[in-house]
Amino acid sequence: MTKADLVNSIYERVGFSKKESARIVELVFDLIKETLENGEKIKISGFGNFVVREKRSRVGRNPQTGDEIEITARRVLTFKPSQVLRNALKNV
Repeated sequence: MTKADLVNSIYERVGFSKKESARIVELVFDLIKETLENGEKIKISGFGNFVVREKRSRVGRNPQTGDEIEITARRVLTFKPSQVLRNALKNV
């Protein structure tokens, strides 16, 4: 599903104009992005949790050459689905 698909779904199901629907989708994504950039968790009941985790630097290997390389510290986004979502996907 793409952003355009989300906009169309809101347009069809709720009855907002496409312009309003697009604005809502953009606003929701902006809020999610800002929250994650600030290091806060996002918990959506019945769906799951988005969490930014800090990864420390470590030594890795280049798979092509086998040479050791340093992998720098970074932030990664993780998603953990809720039990409700997991159960719904089991029944699909």
